[in-house]
Amino acid sequence: MSGCRFTCCFWIYYNLILCFSLSFMIFGFIFLPQEPKFTITNATLTQFNFNSSNNTLDYNLTLNMTIRNPNKRVGIYYRRIQVIGDYRKKRFALVTLNTLPFYQGHKNTTELHQVVVQGSQPVKFGKREVSQFTEETASGIYSIKVQLALRIKARYGKFTSRNYQPYRKIDCKLNVPLSFNETSIASGFKATRCENVYFFTDPDSD
Repeated sequence: MSGCRFTCCFWIYYNLILCFSLSFMIFGFIFLPQEPKFTITNATLTQFNFNSSNNTLDYNLTLNMTIRNPNKRVGIYYRRIQVIGDYRKKRFALVTLNTLPFYQGHKNTTELHQVVVQGSQPVKFGKREVSQFTEETASGIYSIKVQLALRIKARYGKFTSRNYQPYRKIDCKLNVPLSFNETSIASGFKATRCENVYFFTDPDSD
């Protein structure tokens, strides 16, 4: 009897572990979606002037970007997208897109055209930043970081999650050539995949 009881307990324990493992795998497969992918496909810069007399940066940057949802079973609601312009660790622009919110289905790519980042902003550059700006002006290509701050929700069938925001701002490190007019395609600009996309995963968990 004791041997039979031991065998029964073993199989019950084994089945519980198996069910738990399978449930965990299914949960991870369904409820831990892949991160969306952001790409700046084109950037046109028609003005980027720094006036050292009043420490003002005048800029006119137009972006095209794609957002890819790689998930087969999870849709994404985009509640808010903000575009932040940064040059040499100095923020010079903040634009909130007014085309939101929108829903992105499974395995879907959304294109956002003509995102305009334009204006004039006081910035304080040191001698090093001014020297780097002068060098890039001579080359005609500027190292501009575009950051994306978003608020999204995930849709699992009929269930919609809470709001997600990235653990840190999404970084798009661009090398943007200066163009002569707004309609010209930026010569030499290469499509750039954005980094630090962490909505559903924690980059510091390791």
